Amino acid sequence: MIYMNREEELSKTNEYYRDLYERERRKNADLTEKLTDAEAKIADLNYKMDKLRGSMIWKLIYPFRLVWSHIKNIIVRVRRYGSISGIKEKIKSKIIEIKAYKSYGTLSMPTPEEAAGQRAEKFAKDIKFSILVPLYNTPEKFLREMIDSVIAQTYTNWELCLADGSDDAHAYVGQVVKAYGDERIRYEHLTENLGISGNTNKCFDMATGDYIGLFDHDDIIHPTVLYEYMKVICAEGADYIYCDETTFSGRSIDHMITLHFKPDFAPDNLRANNYICHFSVFSRELVKKCGTFRPEFDGSQDHDMILRLTQAAEHIVHVPKILYYWRSHAGSVASDINAKSYAIDAAKGAVAAHLTACGFKDFRIESTRAFETIFRIRYALIGEPLVSILIPNRDHAADLTRCIESIMNRSSYENYEIIVIENNSTTDEIRNYYETLAKHPRVKIVEYEGEFNYSAVNNYGARFAEGEYLLLLNNDTEVITRNWIEELLMYAQRSDVGATGCMLYYPDYTIQHAGIVLGMGAHRTAGHSHYKLEKENLGYMGRLCYAQNVSAVTGACLMVRKSLFEEVGGLSEDLAIALNDVDFCLKLREKGLLNVFTPFAELFHYESASRGSDVDGSAEKSKAERYEKECGIFRQKWKDVLSAGDPYFNPNFSLDHSNYVLAGNKKSMVG
Repeated sequence: MIYMNREEELSKTNEYYRDLYERERRKNADLTEKLTDAEAKIADLNYKMDKLRGSMIWKLIYPFRLVWSHIKNIIVRVRRYGSISGIKEKIKSKIIEIKAYKSYGTLSMPTPEEAAGQRAEKFAKDIKFSILVPLYNTPEKFLREMIDSVIAQTYTNWELCLADGSDDAHAYVGQVVKAYGDERIRYEHLTENLGISGNTNKCFDMATGDYIGLFDHDDIIHPTVLYEYMKVICAEGADYIYCDETTFSGRSIDHMITLHFKPDFAPDNLRANNYICHFSVFSRELVKKCGTFRPEFDGSQDHDMILRLTQAAEHIVHVPKILYYWRSHAGSVASDINAKSYAIDAAKGAVAAHLTACGFKDFRIESTRAFETIFRIRYALIGEPLVSILIPNRDHAADLTRCIESIMNRSSYENYEIIVIENNSTTDEIRNYYETLAKHPRVKIVEYEGEFNYSAVNNYGARFAEGEYLLLLNNDTEVITRNWIEELLMYAQRSDVGATGCMLYYPDYTIQHAGIVLGMGAHRTAGHSHYKLEKENLGYMGRLCYAQNVSAVTGACLMVRKSLFEEVGGLSEDLAIALNDVDFCLKLREKGLLNVFTPFAELFHYESASRGSDVDGSAEKSKAERYEKECGIFRQKWKDVLSAGDPYFNPNFSLDHSNYVLAGNKKSMVG
């Protein structure tokens, strides 16, 4: 009995200290995040101050600078273009650019012949679309344009379900609708305004179609949108479909403000940002599974529903065409999110409800610098697993020293080991440094004696790793953010994620890596998006401000579970120098896993020579030939994948540019 009491007492004591340890660990984690955020703000302010320093006088002489800027622009343009006729050419090119934008507006409308052909087309399935529009004091012009855009559909098996919560002062809304006299338009005047969710749910009650579409009362849809959706329903069995969209102002859809060319379905993007938005159409069966709008998320009811529907959908299809026109006007969310500030809280609530339903706990959702409803999600770490950092190295003592010291001095995560994979170094300097490193309890130095092969070197180093996670790291990197390991680990620990990569800057804070796009560049293999943009740039549609799904991340800083690394055979050794990281990520993607880029783990990448030149100057031709050979191997191996295109890079963008330039145009859509 005494023995049993002692056992119980010991058990309680152990439990007490475990709880105490866990509380302290969480407290330390919170303090680390606060410190990291403070350091990031300080670094950002210092960066901006460096750019502004010495320029205060410019503010004092603003009027003179304004006059001079106009004069200078005239001089520069004359010099650049040689003459007034050169300036005319520039204006002409600008007109061509405007026409390119218009090609997504009125110029994209089908001809009478095309429309007739689409209306006459017979499909394998007989699908009826129910388009739901909650009305509330809708301006007559907007109301008519919305209804007219539905009537103009080239696929004609639809019904328009209108639930009208307008007040007595806007009785004309019902009168305008009834005057159309089209039996496909179903209208109900509500005795009270139930809010956007309640009014839309009334539309759901009216709907009899096989597929449901959500449409705002002041917007416009392209006449071919239902026809395009019908094609993917019949060809691919899609149960959730969405398209690209644009915001417009004024009297014409050609007055475009923002063209939003979206990626294919990307769950991490959607959690951070309701990029799907319009024009969402989904099967009635999905609604039965997921339910209709939830009033507690009014203001972000679409985001809530899209998260629920896409979670349950079996086949989500993105039609990469601008088929939805989102009107920007006073009071609309398209014009200013602050016009509906409650939408911010509702959006955070919607994402929180989704994450909770997916089994996540203790996460945090924060607005980002891009936009109030574009979020940074901080996932809670599951324990403190050992992370093995693999650093290949040959000579370059200064690079390696800077890299390792930054890890040791700046990393808030403590449970890591560093494995330096030495490969044919020749200098006494590096050998002396190895002797110093070998005394450190966190560091192992292993020797790979074969000819340099980046893949083989890392595969060899991985054999010595004791960690649950591997972190491939170039020796010419330097840690910036203190919680960089945590930021990578919070994604790598998810069962649906393969590789996770970080934001890499050049020393001048221009971007070196923010995710990899398949098929980009002259070799049509892969390239980095947002390349060489400034640190403060928000990226295309805010993409530099939130974690997102990408096809691949760079091996210069890549985290993956060791078990996954081994399961896919590590890095492909037939790709000794080039594209082995992209190949590795595609092997993970083949297994149905997501690859994630996060901008919140930041490092410098000096890219001076991670390896150094393993060939002398006279062998540059051989080096180029080797690169060409490996590009050929990659293109052949992933021929079908490359042919299909990168799902996270819209096909309307040119693969000749990294900064979201429309195909057939020269203007980047990011600053």
